[in-house]
Amino acid sequence: MYDCLIVGAGLYGSILAYRARKAGMRPLVIEKRPHVGGNMYCEDVEGIQVHKYGPHIFHTSNKKVWDFVNSLVPFRSFRYCPLAFYKGRFYHLPFNMNTFYELWGTMTPDEAKEKIEEERKEIKGVPSNLEEQAISLVGRDVYEKLVKCYTEKQWGRDCKDLPPFIIKRLPVRFRFDNNYYDDCYQGIPEGGGYNALFDALLEGVEVRTGVNYFDNRDYYNSLAKKIIYCGPIDEFFDYRFGPLEYRSLRFEEEVLDKESFQGNVAVNYTDHDHPFTRIIEHKYFGPADQPKTVITREFPQEWKPGLEPFYPVNDKKNNEKYQNYKALADSLENVSFRGRLAEYKYYDMHTVVELALDAEL
Repeated sequence: MYDCLIVGAGLYGSILAYRARKAGMRPLVIEKRPHVGGNMYCEDVEGIQVHKYGPHIFHTSNKKVWDFVNSLVPFRSFRYCPLAFYKGRFYHLPFNMNTFYELWGTMTPDEAKEKIEEERKEIKGVPSNLEEQAISLVGRDVYEKLVKCYTEKQWGRDCKDLPPFIIKRLPVRFRFDNNYYDDCYQGIPEGGGYNALFDALLEGVEVRTGVNYFDNRDYYNSLAKKIIYCGPIDEFFDYRFGPLEYRSLRFEEEVLDKESFQGNVAVNYTDHDHPFTRIIEHKYFGPADQPKTVITREFPQEWKPGLEPFYPVNDKKNNEKYQNYKALADSLENVSFRGRLAEYKYYDMHTVVELALDAEL
């Protein structure tokens, strides 16, 4: 018998396995993918650490979280400064004085604020959809050029049909600052990849990859006193109330026989002329002295069984459905539901670490 069975070897499950081993417990981790690390998994391609499921930049203002990950593997400072490409021109992200100068030629914060304030006036009352919310934050011009098309590609829906909360985290700064995050601590593991972090978390833990829990659920349940489930909550209950909706991603990876493709780790394509949302150039996550480069184009798509669920569609219909599943989960005595898929919630990495460090084993 194992003390606990952990279903899923992503960040949440791996930290719980690490804590269980440190506490003298005997955990078993099973993972349906052929590798651990969840969406943080990386592969070495031409000497470059390729983030196989999209870019992951660790950022936090919680010193406890930062010290924990650095106790496992050294992180180096990294600042995420993406660009936007719209109709043949580049713009700096997040929205800051560089962006406003490129759009309008404004030279001071007061000029930029005046421009945005004038455009915000068209929204009366509380925003009822994403379009109104975005315009109320940054005005019509920024919305049309740098938000609208990108968001519609990302979610597969018109901005007028999306809830306003999706865009509430939109960073807007009236200073010349291209650093996407404001957190005190920002970085990536030395070398640019996260695999060493998971090697450290799972050292000494029995891990079985390529194993689907649902192919032999009764057998795996019989192996442990307690189950920590980090997979999709609706799948656990055989989609009793219907599947929860997600957006998924398709990645097109390409090795180029050149030193650099775009000169930056990320460029967002914010027009409808390009079917993908962004291009990632992976060599800029780490030392960028390789003779070749690797790029990945990201294509959003509707999720269906067999695809990876990336972004929960947390509208009213899906949230009500999730509450039905949560009621079933809460009624089980020996199963804990942890992480973004089990809780139907989008989590940044630092939040996952914080939750997993404080969770009851």
